[in-house]
Amino acid sequence: MASSETPPDVYDSLRPVPRQRLYLQLVEKLTDFIEREGLRAGQRLPPERELAASLSVSRASVSQALVALEVQGIVDVRHGDGAVLLHEPLGVQVIATLRSRRSRLPEIIEARYALEVKLAELAALRRTDDDLARIDHALALMAVQVSAGDRGEAGDEAFHSAVTAAGHSGLLADIMGEIAPAILETRIESLSQPGRPEASLDGHLAIADAIRSGDPVEAARAMRVHLDLVSDVALLRGDQDIRTHFDHQS
Repeated sequence: MASSETPPDVYDSLRPVPRQRLYLQLVEKLTDFIEREGLRAGQRLPPERELAASLSVSRASVSQALVALEVQGIVDVRHGDGAVLLHEPLGVQVIATLRSRRSRLPEIIEARYALEVKLAELAALRRTDDDLARIDHALALMAVQVSAGDRGEAGDEAFHSAVTAAGHSGLLADIMGEIAPAILETRIESLSQPGRPEASLDGHLAIADAIRSGDPVEAARAMRVHLDLVSDVALLRGDQDIRTHFDHQS
């Protein structure tokens, strides 16, 4: 008599389809809105609170969708001034690009661990007075931006560039330059998290103190801790927790 039990792998092909990320759905709705309303470059989107109410989602979800459009250069999200359209999006192309980014961003974070932890260590050993002045200038810039309620990405970029320069490794600096556009995407994603700009600035201060003290071990550790914070975003982590691997590389 044949067994009535169904082999466990029979229904593998019928497993539930993963739900599309909410921010992708919102990006689709926002691009549809832009196209339907005929918005042109320079025009402003409705405030986040109005978009959130119309879409029946949280402002945080709308903010994430706007960030996704910002990193593609479609909108410019200005502190206290809302999102301004930079160019008209092509809905299908936008979504395809976002899906491609989703698989690439965790690898960029992985590369940042590999490169920037070493650069912080080298900076502690090789920094000059000019390097320290450049680091301090970047810290001051970000502090002003964060105090004004801004995300501080310009100061953040200046700080990491200053640390890279202080490492005095031409090859590592060249590699960092090659992946700079992708790093900008991770920077915007991370700094858009609530409370993240302030925490990121604190991380920069710890790195700078270690570099100034000439302590390569502490500089590397501080950079690793900072990148732990940077990567604490669902979109950036991916399926693997890359921090676990790098926590053992010291």
